[in-house]
Amino acid sequence: MQRKRIAIAAVAVAATGAAVAFTLPSMAGTTPSSGGASRTAAAGDVAPQLLAAMQRDLGLNADQARARLKRATWASRVSSTLAAQTGKEYAGAWLTQDGMTLKVAVTDKAQAKLVEKAGAEPVLAERSAQALDAAKQKLDEARAAATKLTGWYVDNPTNKVVVVAQPGETKSAWAFAEDAGLDLDDVSVKTAPQAKPLADVRGADPYIINGNARCSIGFAVEGGFVTAGHCGVPGDTTTDINGGAQGEVTFSVFPGDADMGVVAVAANFADELLPVVNDFDGNLLPVAGSTEAPVGAAICRSGSTTGLRCGVIQAKNQTVTYPEGAVTGLTQTDVCAEGGDSGGSWLSGDQAQGVTSGGSGDCTVGGTTFFQPVNEILATNDLTLLTSAGGQAPPAGGEEPPADAAGNCADLPINGQSEINRAGATQVQPQGGAFQANAGEQSACLQSPDGADFDLVLQQRTRQGFRTVATAKGENGTKTLTFNGQAGTYRYIVAATSGSGAYTMGISVP
Repeated sequence: MQRKRIAIAAVAVAATGAAVAFTLPSMAGTTPSSGGASRTAAAGDVAPQLLAAMQRDLGLNADQARARLKRATWASRVSSTLAAQTGKEYAGAWLTQDGMTLKVAVTDKAQAKLVEKAGAEPVLAERSAQALDAAKQKLDEARAAATKLTGWYVDNPTNKVVVVAQPGETKSAWAFAEDAGLDLDDVSVKTAPQAKPLADVRGADPYIINGNARCSIGFAVEGGFVTAGHCGVPGDTTTDINGGAQGEVTFSVFPGDADMGVVAVAANFADELLPVVNDFDGNLLPVAGSTEAPVGAAICRSGSTTGLRCGVIQAKNQTVTYPEGAVTGLTQTDVCAEGGDSGGSWLSGDQAQGVTSGGSGDCTVGGTTFFQPVNEILATNDLTLLTSAGGQAPPAGGEEPPADAAGNCADLPINGQSEINRAGATQVQPQGGAFQANAGEQSACLQSPDGADFDLVLQQRTRQGFRTVATAKGENGTKTLTFNGQAGTYRYIVAATSGSGAYTMGISVP
């Protein structure tokens, strides 16, 4: 790997609002259906059923489908690294329509060389990702007034916040953005029908809440499964389709900040929690992890009404207004879905992506469907996804590496120097921003100035704001940490507990 240096800019720690997420109906199964799905695709290769669905819905042959999935995995890692390298100058990343070219936007022309060296195509943008996210947050805070809108989101390719109005209501969209305090030069307006929940028919591998409502299992986790938040409130009991006692809802949010729910299952159901997705054609598709696919990547979902369907990720962190209320944090796709598909599992290759929320249209004329990202459910609830690659994805948690592993901070691929000029001050890194990391191990190293003691803290963004997940310990001049966690948004805090001066910091991201 060719090492790249970054200029780490000093910035004071500022309070950051919690990241909000989106909500809707039921989830697709990861346990065998009552129909007895019998064939399990092997982990490590793309399931042939997934390739066939991509060929049908995206017009690809098997080799092209494999290439797109491989490219999406590469793009996810590269864009995460570049987001950390470019910090506050990062302005988003996306795959082009063919799914093979990664574009990364930056606000500083000097950062374009980093993008090119990484194998991506640089795009010079006017607005940073942080600035656009802040603008979207203003809309989220004003969402009670969005009575004639379908939703809003940050669109990386156009470098603007898109407000989606119901047909004939574009004036309402512009007025909503202006009243929320946005600069209208940062906004564009589109129209689309209002989305609706898709939970009015049976979902995938169903379960029953309180003896009457039907929903679907999402992805299996240690001790239970994740599902949609509208499928019960804490304390509600669940049974299987045959009426057997199954478990209890322990967490749910809907509507509002998310559509996420968790069910803890009884001991007799533990062996039935499998790391697979039912394709409703006699096959079980493997779930090997939860690396988040980028905008422009191919993606597939499974649901009991229309089976396995594929399409493309169009936007992330979208706020959608449903009849039940507005929910933010959804991912938008052009995959079709119908009533009963709600809650179904979303996969990019063998990587879990999310659970079906709602949408508009159908699988005859096509449509738009939104899903709740699964990594947000896992991170919010400190859950471990069960996987077919070795049993489990790495749990959230940090640990300090052995003392002899400290090494030189400049040896890490993203590194640079900055300065804290007084004891007690803090800085956010990299470059005053946050970065998106895939699931897996990330590491950091901090070399304090002579005669000073600086601490290093890693924080992950949740709906309650940034929370500390790992801290570098020890009194030596060089401090290091590693963290095995879920995909998500992170930042480092450098704190001068005593002394002041210039320090060197290096980080790596999965």
